[in-house]
Amino acid sequence: MRRGIALLLALLVLACGCAAAEGQKAPDFILEGFDGESTNRNWETNVFFTRMEEKTGVSFQFRQYSDYKSWAARKAEILEKKNLPDVLFKAELSGTEVREMYKAGVLTDLKPYLEEYAPALWEILQQDPEAMAAISMDDGAIPALPAFNTLQGNDLMWINTSWLKRLGLETPATAEALTEVLRAFLTQDPNGNRDEDEVPLTFLSMWELRFLAHAFGIVDNDYYITCRDGQVTSSLTSDENRAFLTWLHGLWEEKLLDHNGFNNSDNLRQITDEKKAIPYGLIMSSNPLTVVPSAAMDQYEVLMPLTYEGKQIYRDLTGSVIRGTYAVTTKCAEPEKLVAWVNSLYTEEGALMAQYGLEGQEYRWKEDGTWEWLDDLTTVAQQVIPQRTIANGAALPCITPVEFQTKYASEQTRRDILQIEAVEKLSVLPFPIVNLKAEDEAEIARIQQELAPYAEQSMAGFVTGDIPLDDEQWQIFCDSVREKGLDDMISIWQKYATK
Repeated sequence: MRRGIALLLALLVLACGCAAAEGQKAPDFILEGFDGESTNRNWETNVFFTRMEEKTGVSFQFRQYSDYKSWAARKAEILEKKNLPDVLFKAELSGTEVREMYKAGVLTDLKPYLEEYAPALWEILQQDPEAMAAISMDDGAIPALPAFNTLQGNDLMWINTSWLKRLGLETPATAEALTEVLRAFLTQDPNGNRDEDEVPLTFLSMWELRFLAHAFGIVDNDYYITCRDGQVTSSLTSDENRAFLTWLHGLWEEKLLDHNGFNNSDNLRQITDEKKAIPYGLIMSSNPLTVVPSAAMDQYEVLMPLTYEGKQIYRDLTGSVIRGTYAVTTKCAEPEKLVAWVNSLYTEEGALMAQYGLEGQEYRWKEDGTWEWLDDLTTVAQQVIPQRTIANGAALPCITPVEFQTKYASEQTRRDILQIEAVEKLSVLPFPIVNLKAEDEAEIARIQQELAPYAEQSMAGFVTGDIPLDDEQWQIFCDSVREKGLDDMISIWQKYATK
C-alpha cells in the first residue's frame, strides 16, 4: 500500500514538473565560462543576464566555473569537442587555445556575421586595423571576440606625495631627480614616527624593476624585444641596459631599494594596520592597495614617466585589446543571434549596464555632473557588483567607458583614473598583438624557458652586486643570452613586424 502511495506521489510530482516545464520557455542556448570565486557571482541569479534577456529575448542555460584549474581542464575537453556549449563567455582563451579550437572545428568564424549583427563592434574594428589583426587568424577568420580596455592594469610608479610635501620636495622627473628624492625619503623621517623604518622604493622581482627601465629609454616586453619602425631589437645587451642596471645597483648599495624585493610577496609587504606609519615612499604596483590600507590611498599619486633624452615613454603591458573573451562553438545552429546578443556590450549603453548597472537603480547623476552609487561602498562591493553586474573577474567582451569612470564622485578616484589615462597616452606596446604560427610560438616558448630565468637572475645579481657589473661579467652576460637564443628570438619576431 505504501509503495502504491509513493508511486502515486511520484507520478503527481512528475506531472507537476512537466506542467511547469511546459509553462516555461526552455533556454535558447547553453552559455559556459569562467568567473573566479572572488567575484561571489552566480550567473543563474545575476540581474545582468535578466536585463539582457529582456533587451534581446535571448535566454541561457548556464555552466559557470569559479575554479580556474577546473576551467582550464574544461577548456581541454572543449578542444576535444566533449559536451560543447553554444557559446563561451568570459572565456579566458589564450591565442593558442583560440587557434587550436578553431583548427579543430570547435569554434565558428564570426567575421561573416559582424557587419550585419554586431555593427558596434564592426565599427570599432574598422577604425582600428591593429585590433582587427590581433583577433584574426591567418585566413582572416575571427573565432573569438575581444574586450577593449584602454585602462588595463599596468605596473605603475605610485609616489607618496604626502612625503614630498612634508619634505618640501618637487615631483621627480628624471632618474637623477628620483635618486635624490629617494635619498631624502631614507634619511629625513618623512613618515614622522622617528624610526628608521622608511623603504624609499618597494618592488617585487626583477620583472617589476624593469618597468623603471623607461628612464633609460627601454620598453622591452617580457621576451626582451621591442619593435620600432618595423625593426625588432632587444635591450638586453645594450649600453642603455647596462647603464640602467648600474643605476639600480647604486640605489641598492644606498639602501634606497627594498632589500626584500627579490624574495618578498604582496602579502608579506602589505600594511594592514591603518594606525601603523606607512613605510613606503614609491611603490611599484598596479595599485597601492596591494601594499597599503585604503586609508593611506590619498597619500599616493601616479608618478608620470621619467624623462630620458627629452622624451617620456613607458611600457604598455598588454595593450587595449584583450583577446579570447567570447566565442561561439560549431554546436550552435544560430550564431547570428549570439553575435547580436554580445553586440550591445560594445556600445556605451550596454557596457555601462554590464559594469555599473542602470541609472536610478544602481547609480545616479549628481547636480555637479558626477555620479555616485545609490548604496554605500560596502553594499556595492558585496552585493551590487556580484549580483547586478558582470564586472570584475574574467575579462568581459565589451568596451570600457573611460569617460564615465572619470566622472565618479570621489575626487581621489577621478584623479587616479586621469593619471592612469595620462600614463597610458605616453605608453607604447613593445610589439603589436599578433597571432603567431604554431611552430613559431613553440620555438619562442622553448627559447624563453631557458633565456628568461637566466636573464632575470643575472640582472638581479647585477643589481645586488652578487655579480660584479664589470666588463668581463657584462661580456659573459651578453654572450650567454645570445647562446640561449636571443638572436633567434629576434629573428622569429621580425617575421611579424610591421612598419
